[in-house]
Amino acid sequence: MSDDEATRKTATGETATGETAARGAAPGDAVRGTARGTAPVPLSVLDLVTVGAGSTATRALATSVALARLAEDRGYHRHWVAEHHSMPGVASSSPAVILAHLAAHTRRIRLGSGGVMLPNHAPLVVAEQFGTLEALAPGRVDLGLGRAPGTDGATAAALRRADRLDEGADEFPQQLSELVRFLDDDFPDGHPYARIHAVPGPVQGPTGRPPVWLLGSSGFSARLAGTLGLPFAFAHHFSARNTVPALELYRDSFRPSAVLDAPYALIGVSALAADDEREARRQVLTGALSMLRLRTGRPGLVPTPEEAEAYPFGAVEREFVDGWLANVVHGTPDAVRAGLDGLRERTGADELMITASVHGGEARLRSYEMIADAYGMPAGGSSSGSGAQDS
Repeated sequence: MSDDEATRKTATGETATGETAARGAAPGDAVRGTARGTAPVPLSVLDLVTVGAGSTATRALATSVALARLAEDRGYHRHWVAEHHSMPGVASSSPAVILAHLAAHTRRIRLGSGGVMLPNHAPLVVAEQFGTLEALAPGRVDLGLGRAPGTDGATAAALRRADRLDEGADEFPQQLSELVRFLDDDFPDGHPYARIHAVPGPVQGPTGRPPVWLLGSSGFSARLAGTLGLPFAFAHHFSARNTVPALELYRDSFRPSAVLDAPYALIGVSALAADDEREARRQVLTGALSMLRLRTGRPGLVPTPEEAEAYPFGAVEREFVDGWLANVVHGTPDAVRAGLDGLRERTGADELMITASVHGGEARLRSYEMIADAYGMPAGGSSSGSGAQDS
């Protein structure tokens, strides 16, 4: 079997118990989600585990637990955690560790990586981490993979112990194929890894395993995902101008596989709902200032709303912030619902994955609750307790 064939045969594993998929999602489908209430497509959560000024990573991680519980209660389809390194404003350097913790505090919601940056890791390590997660939470783990470092060049060099950072990205298809073979435990006879087994995994008996997603912010992963017949997640929240071209490339490149008979694409969306437009703007400005500082080599904790409002933006800085906020859906719940509906219509996305990178955990949790209310998503009461909140 060729490497491409090995990758294309990705199994989707078992599905979680509970309500079966609806509105286009077949029972037993571990990829397609369920649209709840009046939402046009399934809604999901992308969690950066944001750390605000005056807070701590401990509190931010407690907020992630509260968010996963809320998302499960309100019918969000999945909760993904992103991989970032050497960024004071996020605490998501170890997605597999965080996902294991979230699995212990939830029962039904799909959990996954948005994503694991594969060139930073040995494929065997990723296979074993996510095999472990699948054993802990059977049928509800997603393995989202990216080829970017999730950090700056110097940190990436430290992670990869390599002088040339392009080596990992260039070798991504080969690394992906190797990872899939470890997940399936099907290296051919004579291969150097034929007698190596990722555990937990198939060598220990019949088991499901996480469906593989490819993530991207350009055309490379879009084309690769389409060619391999894999689901695709696009980072609209920081690469909005490339969204439609990338999704078109994915659909045009798509070849049916054992995983999907038709393309399935979600997009990451920055969105925040609040009681009024002014408060929403006040909150999202904290994330915009944090991104400005990151892009200009001054990363730090996410500033408070008061600090963001008082910041003396220069002309170039103001242009960057205004451009950034133009792609953040924010306002009242009705305004956010209209913005999300419009974005879905423009892109044809099969799922919207909402991220809210602002200072306080309370504002994030309230936003997801408001968005669920705006779409009439029913409260499921599937988890007890709300957990500690970042503030």
